[in-house]
Amino acid sequence: MKLDSPLKEKYGKDRLNILEAQRAAQEIAFAPIAFQASRMMLKLGVFQALKDNPDGLTMEQIAEKTNISKYAAKVLVEASLSIGTVIVKDDLFFLTKTGWYLLTDKMTRVNMDFVNDVNYLGFFNLEESLKEGRPAGLKALGDWPTVYEGLKYLDEPAKSSWFAFDHFYSDNSFDEALKIVFSKPVAKLLDVGGNTGKFSLKCVAFNDVVNVTVMDLPGQLDMLKENIKGNIGAERISTCPRNVLRDDDYPQGFDAIWMSQFLDCFSEEQILRIVSNAKHSLNKGGRLIIMENLWDKQQYETATYCLTMTSLYFTAIANGNSKMYHSQDLISILEKAGYKVAAMHTNVGGYGHTILECIVC
Repeated sequence: MKLDSPLKEKYGKDRLNILEAQRAAQEIAFAPIAFQASRMMLKLGVFQALKDNPDGLTMEQIAEKTNISKYAAKVLVEASLSIGTVIVKDDLFFLTKTGWYLLTDKMTRVNMDFVNDVNYLGFFNLEESLKEGRPAGLKALGDWPTVYEGLKYLDEPAKSSWFAFDHFYSDNSFDEALKIVFSKPVAKLLDVGGNTGKFSLKCVAFNDVVNVTVMDLPGQLDMLKENIKGNIGAERISTCPRNVLRDDDYPQGFDAIWMSQFLDCFSEEQILRIVSNAKHSLNKGGRLIIMENLWDKQQYETATYCLTMTSLYFTAIANGNSKMYHSQDLISILEKAGYKVAAMHTNVGGYGHTILECIVC
């Protein structure tokens, strides 16, 4: 596996001494408990109370300000001392920088809600998923072959948390992505896996002549039609219901194909089939434009950590056989399908997306 710096340095050596390694092992052993304790510090307002009182609070004051018992305050705050979200000086407790991130950082909150509302219960079935190659944990949310068939029907708060997670990362990249997509003339664009239609609406707002066809599952397209209704340019957005795992007859005659956070929903074998079929949809000189969070192309290692953890969501919950990909794995599939990566744009939008502009060889 080829890794660039700083991942090569961080992932290429055992960095901890024996006591640090022991501590890290125990943090893993108790991680689900630490997660839920931190959720309660958020939900019950303890982090907020500490933030609002920078001179510190006693245990009694924490209980009083958050309307919880002194016992509840003690078990949560003492656990948080060990977790590292709270510190104590004499009898006063204070919020740490880690606690501040959990309280105020939107990305952290989106990730935390996604883990709790979408993943937490289903991950008890991870072993089954790994052995059988299917999303065994999805049954905690509903009875569908993959999560995508069930998105329209997810109960709350799972539905809101899933879409918040999906949109948070892609939405921040769209404005920069539009400049790349329309750096060359595009009269007809095929948006494969268009989700709720946000990018398609941005395309027709950005470019006065483009016509966008969104290809997705029928249930997804039902949501898209509701979401785009009444928006400027919606008349230039059409839909094409397809299941890319079963249907090979893609619409044709496009100057560009856009796939955003789409291919990570499929196995390597499925991706090969999808991008091979997509070739026939492109006009001569057209581009396949792919936007993905490639875990080895992140500016910060923390982002890589988030992505490799997200891979296991695909294993246990989403479909049982896909992941967040290493750049070379994805590029190898594209080359096998007959494409050349003409350009690679990294750190698009500031949240770690990579855009690959591909042409047919």
